[in-house]
Parts: sequence; C-alpha cells; structure tokens
Amino acid sequence: MTYRIDKVGIVGAGTMGGGIAAHLANIGIPVVLLDIVPPNLTDAEKNDPAARNRIINSLYDRMTKARPANLARADRGDLITLGNLEDDFDKLADCDWIIEVIIEQLAPKQALMERLEAIRKPTAIVSSNTSGIPIGQIAAGRSSEFKAHFLGTHFFNPPRYLKLLEIIPTDDTAKDVTDFMKQFGSEVLGKGVVVCKDTPNFIGNRFFAVASSYGLEHALQNGYSIAEVDAITGPTIGRPKTATYRLLDLVGLDVMAHVNNNLYDAVPHDAYREMLRPEKTSVLMTAMLEKKWLGNKVGQGFYKQERVNGAREFWTLNPQTMEYEPSPKVRFDSVGAVRNIGDLGERVRKLLTFDDRAANYIRDLLYFGFAYAAYVAPEIAYKLSDVDDAMRWGFSHEAGPFEMWDMLGVAETAAKMETAGLTVAPWVKEMLEAGHESFYKTNGARQVYDFNTKSYGSAVVDKNIILVSDLHAAGKTVEHNESASLLDMGDGVALFEFHAKMNAIDQDIIDMAFKALERLDNDFDALVIGNNGEHFCAGANLFAVGVAAASGHFDALDKMIKALQTATFKLRHAPKPVVTAPHQMALGGGVEMAMAGWEAAADHETYMGLVEFGVGLIPAGGGCKEVIRRKVNPTMRTANADVLPPLQEAFEQIALAKVGTSAWEARSLGYLTMQDTIVMNSDHRLAKAKARALQLVAAGVRPPEVEKVYAAGRDALFALKLGVRSLNWGGYASEHDAKVAGKLAYVLTGGDISAPAWVDPWYILDLEREAFLSLLGEEKTRERMMHMLQTGKPLRN
Repeated sequence: MTYRIDKVGIVGAGTMGGGIAAHLANIGIPVVLLDIVPPNLTDAEKNDPAARNRIINSLYDRMTKARPANLARADRGDLITLGNLEDDFDKLADCDWIIEVIIEQLAPKQALMERLEAIRKPTAIVSSNTSGIPIGQIAAGRSSEFKAHFLGTHFFNPPRYLKLLEIIPTDDTAKDVTDFMKQFGSEVLGKGVVVCKDTPNFIGNRFFAVASSYGLEHALQNGYSIAEVDAITGPTIGRPKTATYRLLDLVGLDVMAHVNNNLYDAVPHDAYREMLRPEKTSVLMTAMLEKKWLGNKVGQGFYKQERVNGAREFWTLNPQTMEYEPSPKVRFDSVGAVRNIGDLGERVRKLLTFDDRAANYIRDLLYFGFAYAAYVAPEIAYKLSDVDDAMRWGFSHEAGPFEMWDMLGVAETAAKMETAGLTVAPWVKEMLEAGHESFYKTNGARQVYDFNTKSYGSAVVDKNIILVSDLHAAGKTVEHNESASLLDMGDGVALFEFHAKMNAIDQDIIDMAFKALERLDNDFDALVIGNNGEHFCAGANLFAVGVAAASGHFDALDKMIKALQTATFKLRHAPKPVVTAPHQMALGGGVEMAMAGWEAAADHETYMGLVEFGVGLIPAGGGCKEVIRRKVNPTMRTANADVLPPLQEAFEQIALAKVGTSAWEARSLGYLTMQDTIVMNSDHRLAKAKARALQLVAAGVRPPEVEKVYAAGRDALFALKLGVRSLNWGGYASEHDAKVAGKLAYVLTGGDISAPAWVDPWYILDLEREAFLSLLGEEKTRERMMHMLQTGKPLRN
C-alpha cells in the first residue's frame, strides 16, 4: 500500500503533543490538535465554545510562548486547528496520521484507540508517543486491520530540536507501515530514526536512566561536587555542555524521578535495576522534590541563579548542607592535558592514563556504561548500532557506548572492567574469543557486529548522508590549508569546506575561496560551500582582525577585506553553479558566505544574522550590498515607490543585529530566498546541496546577473541619522552606537549623493569597506571586540 501524510491529528496538547504539532506545522503539514473539555463546567459554560476549549487554548498558548521556541516562525501556528475531544473528534476522520499523546495510563489510551478505530480512514496510521507503556498493550482488543496500522513513535523533547525518533512496531504492525514511517521520519521530519523492540522505555531512556543514575550515585558516594562532575562529563568526553547536573535541571527532577520509578517497576528482570533507586541519590532527590527544587522550570535545582553585586552567578547545591554555594573554578591535571586534543578517542585514551579524581570518575562512568549497554542491548535493540544512534541523536553524545568502547580497545577495556568488578556480557566475550576485536570495522564498507548471528553485517548506509571526514579519508582532497579544504564530492561537484576554529573566516579561507573558483572554472561542473562542523561559520576571526587593527596594519586589513568582498562577489556570479549549505550558526561573515551562491540548501535550524554592530562594526564582506539588493531593490523597481520603509527595515535589521532563529525566519529577513531549499534533516544537507547543484547544471541555468543597487541618497541618509540621533538624545543609544549607526546609514543610502540612483554594486562594496576600516580605528570598537572575545557578550560603551 502507498501511504501519504498530508494532514496529522494529535490527541493530547501537553508539552509533547504541542511540541509535535509545532514541528509538523514548521514543515508545512496541517495539524488538528485536540484535548479534553474542562471538567466541572457550569451549565452556562457547557454551551460556550470558548469555555469548552479553555484547556486546549491554554495549552496552545503555553506552547507558543515556550523557550526555546517550538514554532520556527509565528505564522506556522496558522496550520494548527484547535479543538476538544467531544465536539471536534470527527476532525480526525480525514487525517493520514493520528498520534496519541495523552496521560500515561493504559485504560485511557485503550479507550481512545477504540474511538479512533470507529472514525479513522482505512489508510490512516495511528501511533502512540508513550515512553513507558508497552505498545502492543495499547492496541489490545482492536481489529487486525487497525493493529496493522498501529505502532509507537516516541519523540524526544523538545521535538523541534532533538533528533531522535524511536519507532516501535508491534508483532502486528504491517512491514510497509514501519518502512514508510522510517522514511517519513528521516526525510520529512528530519529525524534520526531508530527502530526499537517493544520493551520498557525503549532504547534511549532505558540506557540513559540506568547509566546516569550510576553516575549520580557514584559522585555522591565518592564526594564529588556538582561543579566537579559537570566540569568533567561534558565536551571533554564528547557530551554536551549541560554535562550531568545541568542536564537534570533542564529535564526536571520530577520528570527524572517519574521515569526512574516507572522503569523500576517495569523491569524486575533487569540485573541493574537497583541502580534506579540508589541510596544516597534517593535521599537527595527526595529532599529536593519535597522542597520543589525541580530545576530550571522553578529557578532552582542543582543550580540556582543568584545576583552578586548586580552580576548574575550560578551557584551549586552542596548536598551535605543543602545550601547553595558559589561555584568554584574546577581544574584537573588530566582534563587540562587533553583539552586541546580534537579527536575524541585520542582525547579520552590520554585522559584515562591519568590517576586523578577526574580520570577516575570518567573511567568508572564509562566502564559501567559499557557493561550495561552490552547487558541490555540484546533485549531492547535489534542491533548494537541502534544503541549508539539513540545516544548520539537523543542525548547529543559525540559517540555511543559501543563506539566509545571501540575507541578505547574492546579487549583491553573488557579486561579492565572485569578487574574493576564489572560483568562483561557473555556475547562480548564470545565475540572476542572468535577473534573479532571491535564492534565496528571497515572492510570496504562499514560493518557492525551482530550479537544474534555472531558475525559482522553491513551497517545501514543512508545514501543522503555525505560525511566530509569520509571524503578526506578516501583521498578526495583537492586543495588544503590550515582553515579550509577543497574536496571532490563526485559527479563533477567540488566541496569548499571550512575547518578553522568556529569556522571563522580568516586569510586561509579567503585564499581557498579563490582556489575553489579557479578549480571550478577548470576541473568541476559545480561547487558546494558547506561543512560538517558544529556551525557553518561564526563570522570573521575577530582576534586576528583586532590584533591587526591594534598594530596599525590597516593596509593589510584593507587588502584582506577587499579580497573577501571579491571572493563572495565572484562566488555569487560564478560561471558554474554554486550552492551554499549553511547550518546552525551563520553569523556576520558566515551570512555573507551563505549568500555567496546561486542558491542555498539550508538546515532548518540555521541561525543567520549580520551581527557586526554588536562589536562596533558594520558588515563588510558584501553584507550591506546584499541586504540592499534583497530588501530595497525589489520595492524600488515599482514606479513612485517609497524607499524609506524597506530602507528602514534593512537599517534596523543590521543595527539591531537581528538573528533569524530558524531557516524560515532567515528567509523573512532576506538572508535566504524563496528559491533556496530548507532541509529538515541536517545530515542530508550536503547531499541536497550537491543534488541541487547538479540540477542547475542539467537545466543549463545561467549565472545570476550582476544587478545595480539602489542608493537612496542624501535625503534618506538624513532621515536615518535623525532617527539615530533621537535615540541617542533619549539615552537609548550611546555616542559610539550613534557613530556606528551613522556609518551604516551612510553605506546603505549610497553615501553623500544628492539624489537617488542605481549604482554599481562595487560602489556600495567600497563604501562598506571604508566604513569598516574607519570604525576599526576607533578605540571603543576595539574595546568591544576584545570584550566579545573574552566574555562572548557585547559591550555597550
């Protein structure tokens, strides 16, 4: 059977239901979102639609105000139709997918399935988002046809941001339904999909609950402070900055306690289940729950925000005194020694050669995790790689437990685990005894050990994923320097990759841009600009620019900035297709690089903004010119149009350093266009960019023409300057802000020209470069730059 999902119904509008609805609406899929009618309505309210929808409206309002934002832009909420389960249930009848997200109790879920069976259309897929109730039990009593279209779809919170989607088919789920949902989850929802066995808490939460509980108890038993644990369980071992206790504050202590208690009752057979109720952790958690210190949602948990002399500080809880104390600076020799090692495996291997408190804690934490992963994997997963995928996608770990175990050496580590008193799963010992030394190996293609067949099988390969590391490993590097590379993606397409720190633009990246243009002209049919780094490009290298300015090397800076302008200009107007592939942060010069192509294929989580104003500068890599071209030019092609509204919008966008918090917002700001592709699955971004480049080649599309740019002239300049001066007089802008804003206004209006005119783009480019250099000569600008480098925050002076 062929399935399509053009409309989705969601029953239950709480945190998860509302978040799933928002994610679907972000994609452009209409959603019907229902919740219960309020109990105990008065007789008058029983016939009042507003009263009957009070709960759903309140929950929807909460969803729209949540931070981080659920909706990629406010108007996506228009795709969500609200209703209640008594008056609007029939609105689910034409939905292609109906998701249950109601209270975690079996009886209400089963009752809902009975109602859904009576109204769903034959092809509709029904799923549950439960995390604690067996999926098969929820559909008990339903027809075989209903069961064939029923499965679990477990999203992680918040659904917009967390990549993992666990799909849990039952024995009755039709294979084509499971296959379709896997594909839909990956390609449309943009998720990393893991198919799980129908076991308590599935894969991600089952492993995390037990492993994290061990980490908490081990810390308390051995006298580690909260600050110490968080200092060593974050990026040092390939985990997020939230580390351990910050993550629990984010999740909520009540949520953690609920998950652990439910899981404890559900897994009486699990040899590790007592770790869910450890002695010291249970005492601490009980005390914190009684005090309602639940974490971020109430303003205090393991951390509490305090104001000290007007400054914000985060204090940590002392579990012995139950008082909050200033967080000390935590330093360990082991962590300091490995801080600058980029490769995770090399970093952790070296760290574990030390014998200090940090190394000992990490060693115990990892070894326990390895032991439990090997013990539980055959029960919860069809293959061990699913456990690794779940931890990477659901918890943002750089590597899952089996991948990390491989990095440390399976046999060597297993021996150390047994010496430490841990049990190594029998199947791991069998694997080693059979001469298999690792869980993963590469033999032409990546293979993974199968604990069922006791042999290696081919790892599932998503052909839409292009890993830059694989291109390097395969010898596809065409050009290389310290900050950038040019690689052969195949099929006549080259990849211009940044790999500097934060992918900040420096002279090496500019030089590689010209190399890319040269090789594109002679050796390739198309070019993609993108990378697999944490961010696309965080802007210019402020340190290098600041040092050069402080040293008075303005001629060199002028040369470098003009080279950047030339590079972005030539890339945009290259004779062959250039497709940029921005993701995550694209700020300042990163925006200018993202706009320096024929088209873009952007990750839906791309945060774009020309933010130079925050350090006392204005865009100078073509940003001012492009904003005029994209925002002012279209309006001024209409006869008798008023230039001030689009010009004011362009001015405020740069002066306020506005950042789009999604690709859709970046499109509304003009940094992306309607022709640009928004990619839901960031792992597919480079492949989509390559495919689009090849489509442009095949279609014989001509390069973008060089457009003249509308310069509004002296009257518009005075209007903008008057607005700036009013803000300055009112105390809303400092003298230096006013100076920077005046420079920006001068550039955006075309400088001191007496009347509006269409000018060559290089006229604006020269103005923005001159303004940038003059601002660099200001002492207050350099102060702002150094403050930003030291604190990561803008300085107003």
